[in-house]
Amino acid sequence: MPEFTLISKAVYMSSLIDNTDRAILTCLEQDARMSLKTLSGMIGLTSPSTAERLRRLEERGIIQGYSARINIAELGYSLQVLVRVRPLPGMLKKVEKYLQALAICIECDKVTGEDCFVARMVVRDIAHLDTELDQLAEMAQCNTSIIKSSPVTRRLPAL
Repeated sequence: MPEFTLISKAVYMSSLIDNTDRAILTCLEQDARMSLKTLSGMIGLTSPSTAERLRRLEERGIIQGYSARINIAELGYSLQVLVRVRPLPGMLKKVEKYLQALAICIECDKVTGEDCFVARMVVRDIAHLDTELDQLAEMAQCNTSIIKSSPVTRRLPAL
């Protein structure tokens, strides 16, 4: 393979995904626990060929792991919130470490713009949210939005 910059190498590598790889990824997104036999039947390959394809997708870092989708409401977390976080001067690293350690923070992105972080949190009720945000308020300004519904959940982009 010729020399590429990191960006062009990523574009080059993504172009190497063929229709069979796309089918594998689509099937696994729907049910990551399906058996190799079931997956093989769905994509029209033998089990050994499918296993080899999976191994290559894992080695290339395209498949990074397998997980379960959990209904957090059934665990007692009735509310999900998005919290935009703007650390106070000199508190960026401290806020980042706090968010990483915060058990109710299930996802967090470092972003550009006025805020530095956008965090998705789950809480049992508003009082629970207030308690957690009171501690964060010592280090950052927060703007919170309660999530009413999620018309688009996390999914694969067009392959």
